[in-house]
Amino acid sequence: MADIRESNFWVSLLKKIIKIILKNMGIRTTAPTHNQHVVPHPEGWAVKGEGNEKYTAVYDRQDQAIERARDIAINYRSSVIIHRKDGTIRDRMSYD
Repeated sequence: MADIRESNFWVSLLKKIIKIILKNMGIRTTAPTHNQHVVPHPEGWAVKGEGNEKYTAVYDRQDQAIERARDIAINYRSSVIIHRKDGTIRDRMSYD
């Protein structure tokens, strides 16, 4: 029985090491969430999918960005995470 526990320990440790290496290489190790973030942008407010490098859209006002993020989140049954100007999270709305 001890051999099985020891084997499980090494398998678990190896999985963790592989995940760390892949993450450091920029390779996603989890399924995409499709959560939408409303973030400050030099031109106003932007919608950005979680884990994406590019912005989905940029708007003058935060309420416009929230509306677009909401539409996307409803479609994917995910969440909208709204940030303040300083980048901290102000609110979260879930549509799952």
